[in-house]
Amino acid sequence: MPTDVVMPQMGESITEGTITKWLKKPGDTIQRDEPLFEISTDKVDAEIPSPVAGVLSEIKVAEGSTVTINTVVAVIGGAAGKSSAPAAATPKTSAPVAPASAAVAAPAATVSEGERIRSSPLVRKIAKDNNVDLSQVPGSGASGRITKTDIVSHLEQGPKPVAAPAATSASAPAAAKPAAPQPQPGELVPMSKMRSIIAKRMVESKQTSPHVHTVFKVDMTRIVRLREKEKSKYEQRNGVKLTYMPFITRAAIVALRKHPIVNGSIEGEAIRYNKNINIGIAVALDWGLIVPVIKATEEKNFLGIARAIVDVADRARGKKLAPDEISGGTFTLTNSGIFGEQFGTPIINQPQSAILGIGGLNKEAEVLTDKDGNDSIAIRSIQRFTLGFDHRIVDGADAGKFMSDFKAYLENWSEDIG
Repeated sequence: MPTDVVMPQMGESITEGTITKWLKKPGDTIQRDEPLFEISTDKVDAEIPSPVAGVLSEIKVAEGSTVTINTVVAVIGGAAGKSSAPAAATPKTSAPVAPASAAVAAPAATVSEGERIRSSPLVRKIAKDNNVDLSQVPGSGASGRITKTDIVSHLEQGPKPVAAPAATSASAPAAAKPAAPQPQPGELVPMSKMRSIIAKRMVESKQTSPHVHTVFKVDMTRIVRLREKEKSKYEQRNGVKLTYMPFITRAAIVALRKHPIVNGSIEGEAIRYNKNINIGIAVALDWGLIVPVIKATEEKNFLGIARAIVDVADRARGKKLAPDEISGGTFTLTNSGIFGEQFGTPIINQPQSAILGIGGLNKEAEVLTDKDGNDSIAIRSIQRFTLGFDHRIVDGADAGKFMSDFKAYLENWSEDIG
């Protein structure tokens, strides 16, 4: 029986996607899970695999077209060789487009090479930004496909292209970071698609959940000293930098296991006590914000958490997250303290019931009391954490108990960091 191939859901905040390249043509045989087409959204560039094995009988949506999720874009099975929206219908190559459109425009610019050079939109953009001829990059993927790892390895280890005297060398750094141009005073600039989606989701969250925030001050001195002592050896031993985020994440996981209501969510008139602790890590991008999710964190040790945080953050900035890596979160961490703020009042990432805001880490004078009741003043490393919670499901007592356990775990850290 014919099987419809649909535009997939690429995350909780994504409602549409652009087909940037078809990897098969009508009449081609395809295996289950073999890449069928490439998609680009404001957050993710990804290869979409075939849901079944068979023959691609019809392409319904042309390259370069943007459609909503669950739209039928192709049919596998049935009469072979039909295409109501052939790949040849892609927009003609014309003048260079703005960086924001580069991922869509790249396939059109390389149609003539498509049969011999197989790569994703991100790979083509990296190649363009760095003046690399993709025909000189060996591909390690299926059918010689050039992956992100291949192009990055080529740039790091292979021969670098010879730059033109002033223009090329000056333009390369700017191209490597395609940030949106700075607006000018008095200018009216339309919202990007990603900014529009963020705005909509934030309003929806505030309208859905009665937000309450509680702020706890945590003495991080013990962890600061541990990190300073171990960070060099840790990176040499494990190949990942020792930051404060895995400490904070582990403390949150421990507290969530003790207080599952904070890891829950509302479904209609019922409460879902989520089986796994899936931690979302908010990542600030030049073009917006994204929250990749680390799944089943309760099964990971400290080193596993540290590596996962670095991995998802790097791939978020490179728009290389898989669709299921930006959905399914049960609790979110957002670290705005890196910009110097004491604490914030973050908005809950729906349909979760809570979000933890991480404030700045500063040295402060604190009153300490010894076992005999004597007070003294000492300089301590202090950090403020804000729990934003949905008061429909989490009461103040629940939030207070959660934060007390979170605070105690950090202040009395004893876990092996690996």
